[in-house]
Amino acid sequence: MAEVERLFTGRSLRWMVVTALLAALVAVGGLALLVNIIERKQEAQNPFFRVVALDDNTTDPALWGKNFPLQYDLYRNTVDQVRTRFGGSEALPRTPTAADPRSIVSQSRLEEDPRLKRMWAGYPFAVDFREERGHAYMLEDQTFTRRVLEFPQPGTCLHCHASVYVAYKTVGGGDLIRGFEKVNALPYPEARKLVEHPVACIDCHDPQTMALRITRPGFLEGIRAFQAAQGIPDYDPNRMATRQQMRAFVCAQCHVEYYFRGAEKRLTYPWSKGLKADQILAYYDEIGFRDWVHAETGAPVLKAQHPEFEMWNQGIHARSNVTCADCHMPYLRVGGFKISDHHVRSPLLNINRACQGCHHWSEEELRERAYTIQERTFELRNVAMDALIALLDDLQRARTAGVAPQQLDAARNFQRRAQFLLDFVEAENSMGFHAPQEAMRILALAIENARRGQTALRRE
Repeated sequence: MAEVERLFTGRSLRWMVVTALLAALVAVGGLALLVNIIERKQEAQNPFFRVVALDDNTTDPALWGKNFPLQYDLYRNTVDQVRTRFGGSEALPRTPTAADPRSIVSQSRLEEDPRLKRMWAGYPFAVDFREERGHAYMLEDQTFTRRVLEFPQPGTCLHCHASVYVAYKTVGGGDLIRGFEKVNALPYPEARKLVEHPVACIDCHDPQTMALRITRPGFLEGIRAFQAAQGIPDYDPNRMATRQQMRAFVCAQCHVEYYFRGAEKRLTYPWSKGLKADQILAYYDEIGFRDWVHAETGAPVLKAQHPEFEMWNQGIHARSNVTCADCHMPYLRVGGFKISDHHVRSPLLNINRACQGCHHWSEEELRERAYTIQERTFELRNVAMDALIALLDDLQRARTAGVAPQQLDAARNFQRRAQFLLDFVEAENSMGFHAPQEAMRILALAIENARRGQTALRRE
């Protein structure tokens, strides 16, 4: 009996020791967790540290990076060159020259699809057009494209390819709009001397509060015209837009369709009739604008630019209040910080954070859904391209065959329409993903106009 009592006493003692140790470990772990939580909360209460003073003239992103190292490190990653199925760019080596010192470029879109040369015949894009690289290269690639080196271009081009906010203010004597007007009218080589950086922190953020802001005059004037047509006069996004709207607007400062108005080459967003492709085309028709005369057919034609904002506005993400930044700059956590990913890139390269926060399917499923949309858009894009080329062939033959001028003019007008609508989808860098049904509608209209142009030439 005594032996049994000693056995149980020994076991109880061991259990007490083990229990005490476990309790101590839990207490230490809980204390460590509490300390970690407190530290992270303290970090979150201090979103940045003022290592350097920033003001409204600090253009160098490296200086901003001293206060915002996490965002700056991500921003620097835009040098990456990674291709998706229908976008992005692989790095191709090239031999530097005195005129173009680049040792790496992206692939030529003209070599990928020679039909583009005919669509843009007589225009600088028929000479040089490459896949877009990341924001880090936006100024360099514009500076050294043959479209600038071999053709006269205005300073207007800097509006979307450089950190030009301070340059505008400097040239305008403190007046942003006046500086904008003066730089637009300068020859590009002269204007290029005014800027040093591609898009930078100052272009989208107030240096004191870090609030999002609009600094591009072209967008300020364009969105005012659009809102006026909706019955909202004197619209100013910096005063009237919500923060979520600003997460689209700061990107829309540049990712839009535009044209150079008048001899002063004033950058203008053609939005007073609406943001749809055919509404923009109607605006151009009303003012009688053309970008150039087509070298093969003599048609007064238009070049669409990069209307991502306009196309996004027609899609389900815009209707769901999901903005550019939500997908291309999704939030991530670094320690106690929640920040926007300034490594701006295709969501298809970042599906986990860009897509799966809303769409609860596997990465492979989401990737294939996107590719299905893009492949179908690309298929119809090729049908529209073939239809346009057929019209160009018929117009060339008709010009030499002595077809009546009225018929030629009618066919040229259809070419103008077909070409712009096709180019609207071609130049928009999502291959239909931003608004799949709208992209299909536009391409269908492009095909219809190309075929109507052919029919106009066949009338007796």
